[in-house]
This record gives sequence, structure tokens and C-alpha cells, in this order.
Amino acid sequence: MCGITGIFDTRGASDIDRAALQRMNDSQWHRGPDEGSLHIEPGVGLGHRRLSIIDIATGQQPLFNEDGSVVVVFNGEIYNFQQLIPELQALGHVFHTKSDTEVIVHAWESWGEDCVKRFRGMFAFALWDRNRQTFFMARDRLGVKPLYYALLDSGMLLFGSELKSIMAHGGLRRQMDPLAVEEYFALGYVAEPRTIFKQAMKMAPGHSLSMRRGELVRDPVAYWDVQFTLDNTISEEDAQSELIERLRESVRLRMIAEVPLGAFLSGGVDSSAVVALMAGESSSPVNTCSIGFDDPAFNESAFAQTVADRYKTNHRLEVVQSDDFDLIDTLARLYDEPYADSSAIPTYRVCQLARKHVTVALSGDGGDESFGGYRRYRLHLMEERMRSAMPFGVRRAVFGTLGKLYPKADWAPRMFRAKTTFEGIARSSVDAYLHSVSILRDPMRNRLFSSGFKSELAGYHVREVFARHAAKAGTNDPLALIQYLDYKTYLVGDINTKVDRASMAHSLEVREPLMDHDLVDWLGTLPSSHKIRGQEGKFMFKKSMEAYLPHEVLYRPKMGFAVPLARWFRGPLRQRVRDAVLGDRLLQTGWFNPAYLKSLVERHQSGANDFSAPLWTLLMFDAFLRNAETQAGTRSEVVHV
Repeated sequence: MCGITGIFDTRGASDIDRAALQRMNDSQWHRGPDEGSLHIEPGVGLGHRRLSIIDIATGQQPLFNEDGSVVVVFNGEIYNFQQLIPELQALGHVFHTKSDTEVIVHAWESWGEDCVKRFRGMFAFALWDRNRQTFFMARDRLGVKPLYYALLDSGMLLFGSELKSIMAHGGLRRQMDPLAVEEYFALGYVAEPRTIFKQAMKMAPGHSLSMRRGELVRDPVAYWDVQFTLDNTISEEDAQSELIERLRESVRLRMIAEVPLGAFLSGGVDSSAVVALMAGESSSPVNTCSIGFDDPAFNESAFAQTVADRYKTNHRLEVVQSDDFDLIDTLARLYDEPYADSSAIPTYRVCQLARKHVTVALSGDGGDESFGGYRRYRLHLMEERMRSAMPFGVRRAVFGTLGKLYPKADWAPRMFRAKTTFEGIARSSVDAYLHSVSILRDPMRNRLFSSGFKSELAGYHVREVFARHAAKAGTNDPLALIQYLDYKTYLVGDINTKVDRASMAHSLEVREPLMDHDLVDWLGTLPSSHKIRGQEGKFMFKKSMEAYLPHEVLYRPKMGFAVPLARWFRGPLRQRVRDAVLGDRLLQTGWFNPAYLKSLVERHQSGANDFSAPLWTLLMFDAFLRNAETQAGTRSEVVHV
């Protein structure tokens, strides 16, 4: 696991600014504290920070092919590299290391842009082929590893594992993108391929970008996509058996390391399943780490201990105080752009704990998307049955009116909170799902944003993100469609971003066996009834794990990795919320309605409504602005659109 960065002159072979490249590389020191190197030649500069995991002795980067004509910098792991080496040797390639990085340069020589289709793993890499005068970048299929890039007016292309490395160059215009702000306040993150800055982009998962020097820079192209065929006729019993074998293989591949290895163990189904299968593949006790909370409403540590006891793991538990809110500014620095998932706080803490004992940790991330675990999936399917029972025009008229008239009842038992359900039934399937996952839904954003900011949006709406992906989903199955949307948006923009930054802040590599693309491809062939059966999510996954995990772990209500925001904002963070949300920094952007900001704060702190999620989103936007101003040295450079 590493940090990569670089500069490529798309127009010619001008000199590369070594000092700028060094700054870019140094900005990502935390991603690779073991070693750092640069390679510079006319028109190309590559930087690398190394966290040594495999082939510690000879796996340094930038790494070259036999004659030095191809050079690569790489972040991630190619799990099938040991299978690819003999194939490439048979094609005449000579290996000088035992690292997965060297597989990339030789695969490029033999297979060109199609090399990425042969890699099984999590990766972001950039390579320069001097003979072909070609620069090539690629990101893994599910977006586990990040890759940012920006094309400057000068024709220089910058790239890096984190946005901060591009910002460190000094040539990026920091004009914020109003469309990204719309996405952030709806979703809590800026969706791929956009970033908060107009001039910078994220490489979308499963995409690559090839550029020949002197030619126009084209858009990235997709080399893989999730396919939901749902046409596998395998029996349920055989599917459960095959799932276990596929999971074993995925876990086994991710246990290859020359450094201490362990796993996160939250006590939920996904991480518990990974630990159970790791135990079966290991001759020694598995190292496991858990975070507990002193607030019982958020504490799953007892379930984690049950699994740890069953598999006799070397288990470490740290209890975090429920008022652990001093990471706000740290998170703003880590994520570089606005990011509003408050579970980043416990994620940061569990990575901090794990790094005390291991260098690589396996996680259960991706299980909810792959197996159908989110509660919102079941609610969406229920709404879909109601939507299919009457024409859209009737639904929009009847339920749209009910949604407007029904009060927002955060205080009431969940069964009486019908406002969101009514609003969802009145929408199309895609709009309804967007509505269900939005932090600030349409009516709230309409009141939040100023008239001037709405003019800058020029009619843009975050639904365009979901509509664009839905058009490529290739399925009308209600569950498969929203799984596809989550693979393209929430999984990469929220979950993977959260885990990558939190882990790399502590120089910890995290591997996700439930996001193996071969596993995801196979799951896409199974009928949706294998994933959700009645009100039971992850149906097949849980059934297949019954021999490995206790019933109370498999079938208890999902708790999540949450923090008590509502209480914080009425108690210890009461004044901080007021200072941030009602302060000059947000107001001077001219983007927000001051009266509505005040209403959100007052109504939440009085106990009339629970606006903790919108307030956290505003608090983190303020923290982002403050951090960006510190880096830029001037407010106007950051906020002027």
C-alpha cells in the first residue's frame, strides 16, 4: 500500500519541476513512511511513497522493465500476481523482483491497455512507456484505491492518490464547483468523477486513461462494469456451498503478506464472517481489533467478543468515549474535500488501534452492497410493490400530496414516520432511491441554498448522477438496480473513501475480501431472492455462515458504526455548531440562506427536530473551507466560483 503522484506533459517534453514533484510526494508521506523515491525524465515525473507489504527487500518504486523503457508507480495489491508471473515469463519477460508491481510493467508490454483486465485486486497506478510515448493510468474495478488527476492550462497533467498531492503542486486553480456542492449536500460526498474543485477529477472505478504525448487528452474509458444477469439456475444449497468456497479463496488471497496481518471485528455479520474464514486459513490465532463505545446504544463489542472467543483470536478492544468529537479538523485535513459520514470517527479510531499491532487488516466492507444487507433495500422493495400497483400520474398526485401534508415526525416511533415513504412512492424508482439516501432532501436543499447559488447550478440536480448510472445498469430488477447504484455511488464515494483515508492516515493497509470482483460478478448472476427473502437481508450469506457463526450474531438487528450526533449538538458541541453553521465562513460564500441555517440550529437544539445529519454536513463543510483556506493562504482563492 502506497501513495503515488506525478506530472506528465501532454504536449511535449518540457522540464519537470523537481521541487514541485517533491512537495506532491511529501504531502502523502503518511501513505508510505517506509521509503520515498522520484523518477524524472523530459516531460515525465513520477513520485512514490512506500508502505512495504510484499517483497520488502526489492519491491521499491518507481519500478522499471528490463530495459528501463517502461516505468510504473503503483498503489494497492494485485492478488493474482503469483499466477501471472509464469504466464509472463513464458512470453519472454525477465523478473528481477518478487513484487506484484513488476507484473504491471510486463503485463503492459504484452497486453497494453487490456492488462488491467487480467489484474485481480485493488489498485491505482500510472506508467510511462517511452518507446510508445504513452502515459497510462488505471483504477481498480470497485474503486477501493483512489486516483485523482487534473489537466492544467499549461498541458501538464497532475495525478495523485489524494487530492492534497495535486494541490501541493501549486498550479491547480481552486475554484469550487457548484455542482459538486449540490452533490455533497445531497449525498454527504462528492460523487465520481467530480471533485470539489472544477479543475480536478477522480478516476471512476473500473476506468483507465491512455494518452500519447502530443495528442488531445481523451476521456477515461471503462474496462469493467457490474453485470446483473440474475440468470443462474443453481440450487440454493449449491449456491451456499459455492459462496463459502469463493469467500475462502478471496480471504486466502488477501492473507498474503510479509508483515503482521489481522482483521477488524465489529461484531456484525460481514467482519465476523471474514474472521471466521481467516481462522480456517491460518495456522496461528488471527489478530482482531474492535472499538467499543461507552454508550450502550452504539456498542457492539460483546458480539465481537463472542466471535473472538469462538475462534480464539488475539483480540484487542479499546473503548472510545461517546464524546470523541475532537477529530473534526483532523478529518477535514484527511479527506481534502467535504465529506460528511460521521462514522469516519470510529473508523479512524479502529485503524489507529489496528496499526499498533498489524500492518495489514482485512475488513467486511462491501458486504451490504453485495449481499443485500441495508435496511433501505427492504424498504425500497416494499415501496416498489406499491409503486407498481398504480400508474405514476396517480401516485404522484395522491402520495405527493400526502407527503407534503404529513408532518416530519423524528420523535415518533419508526412505524409512524410515513412522510418519507409517501414522498418515495410518489417518485420514479431511481428518484425514490436517491430520495431515501439523501442527507438533505430536495425540499431542504431548496431552502438551504441561496437564490444566487441556485442560479450558479443552472438547473443541475444530483439526480443526474443517479440517472446516468441507472441508464447503464442493464437491469430493471428492483434490488439489482439499487445495488448497482450503490456500487457506483455510495460504496466508492463514501465507504471506500472513508476506509482508505482513515487507514492510510495510520499507514495501515486494509483489504476487502467481500469486494473481490470475481465474487461480485458471480453474485450478479444469482436471483435477487437469494439476497433478500421477505424481511431478511443477506439471506443466502447468513444461511451459508450458520455453521460458522452464532445465531445471535447472524440474525440480530443491524446496528451500524454510528456516533451520537444528536446529543453532541445539544450538549458538548452546542456552541461549536452555532459558531460554524451561523458563522461568517459559510455566510460569506453567499451560497446559503441565513434564516434557514438559523432555523436548523434552533429547531435541533430545542429538541423539536433531529437535524443532526444536516448539521454535521454543514459542520464538515465549514471545516473543509477552513482547511482549504489554510492551505491556500487566502479565502477568496478557495470560495470564488
